[in-house]
Order: sequence, then structure tokens, then C-alpha cells
Amino acid sequence: MTLKADLDAIDWKILKELQADGRMTNVELSRRVGISAPPCLRRVKRLEETGIIRGYRALLNTRELGLGVVAFCLIGLNHQSDAELKAFAERTRKWPIVRRSWMVSGESDFILHCVATDLSAFQTFVIEDLTSSPNVDTVRTALTIRQVKDEGLVSIDE
Repeated sequence: MTLKADLDAIDWKILKELQADGRMTNVELSRRVGISAPPCLRRVKRLEETGIIRGYRALLNTRELGLGVVAFCLIGLNHQSDAELKAFAERTRKWPIVRRSWMVSGESDFILHCVATDLSAFQTFVIEDLTSSPNVDTVRTALTIRQVKDEGLVSIDE
């Protein structure tokens, strides 16, 4: 596998640790990866400046916030021209219920990760917003039962 980034073993350790806990102090991070604090901070800044680290987020408990429905929608469009794909992608950015969106290949054109307060709110979104959206041909939904794995987005082996 060819990587775009020039990373050494310490960089990979930094990424693994920050992916597990992005709030740890630089001193703690440097201890965990085995280097002193100043070079550790320089490495983190370089990883941020090069775009490898895109940002930091708090992981929220959706159920505790009253958002009990997590679902995925597979969307098929009538037309897949570049303009139509871009237009639908832009629409997904404006729907608060859609938390993540991917353009995909295969039978569907997009997969939407949706989070809603309840089934009624999700159904309303599907019927009033999604299926009535221009150029949407098919909408298939999958309601989640329970999350069984929640890891960082990149698997980092040592």
C-alpha cells in the first residue's frame, strides 16, 4: 500500500493515541509515544498543517441527547451527471438529520447516515424531504438496531 504522507513510527503512534483521545495533553501524548514534549508538539502541528489531522470533535451520546434513531438511506438518482451529483451532495449538507454522506458506486449513488429524535421524525424526513427531492429515483432505508462497534475511522496497527 502506498501512502501519500511521509509518516514514521512515531507519527503513527501519535495518530493512534489522538484518535483514541484527542483531548490528552501534549505532555501525556509525548509520554505515550516515547518522545519529549517539544518535538511531539511540532509533530502534531505538522500533522495538522498537512491536513492529516483534520480537526477534533467531541463524541456525543445521541441517546442521552434524545436522538434515538440512527438510520442509513441508500439513494438512487434518476440522472448521474456531474451537475446532478453535485446538486444532491449540496442538498445533503443542508439537511440537519443527515450527519454523514457518501457518494458511492454500485446500485445506489449516495449513502446517508441519519440521526433523528424518533421514528416519526425520520419518516417525515424521508417522505417530505428525501423522496420529494429533485432527481431522486429510489430511497432504501435501514434502521439500526444497536451499534456493535465504535472505533476511530482509521485502523492503526503497531
